[in-house]
Amino acid sequence: MTTIPISWYLAVAAVLFTIGTVTVFVKRNAIVMLLGIELMLNAANLTLVTFSSYFRELAGQIMVFFVMVVAAAEAAVGLAIVVLLFRHRETLNVDEAQLLKL
Repeated sequence: MTTIPISWYLAVAAVLFTIGTVTVFVKRNAIVMLLGIELMLNAANLTLVTFSSYFRELAGQIMVFFVMVVAAAEAAVGLAIVVLLFRHRETLNVDEAQLLKL
């Protein structure tokens, strides 16, 4: 049985992170931007698991657990803000978010 080289995992993580970064900077839809951020966090998780497995350390996998907790909290708060934006402006365009100031 052949093993997959570490460089392939890191290449996939780099591609995922790049797609997430481009999504955040190009798209103006708040939900799509949140998905891009989640994609970047998952790319970081893949990198942590890859190095954790390669160096036979458990610390990377423990860090992935905490990153997943932070990502879940970020998604909950982000979606609450998106719902607030949609209720007030009836749009998901983030350019309208600056108009929510009091």
